[in-house]
Amino acid sequence: MGEYQIGVLGAHFDGIFSIFLFEIEPGRDDVDHWAWDIVGDILPAYITCKDARNPYEALDGYIGAMEEWVQAAREGASVADLIPVNVPATPANAALLDSRLKFLDAEILPLLK
Repeated sequence: MGEYQIGVLGAHFDGIFSIFLFEIEPGRDDVDHWAWDIVGDILPAYITCKDARNPYEALDGYIGAMEEWVQAAREGASVADLIPVNVPATPANAALLDSRLKFLDAEILPLLK
């Protein structure tokens, strides 16, 4: 990613996570100029605006991408082509992430709809 130009808060859940929308100056032509950045007491990630038009879609996309990572990590499959996650792809880490994803899906995602 290149430099960011504009950043706005899309959603905030105190002590859990926040979703920010950033306009960036990408380093490559094939990179979207807008990205959702999801950070907090969860594994950080970004979702492009091409894939998500609002905070609800950004969190839904985050959950779906992370669920794919969880499944691969549980099965011992490669995670190389999945969303980048900054922890080793082990069944133990998959279980920890899965419990947080279930909470986000059941308790937080409906609040953004």
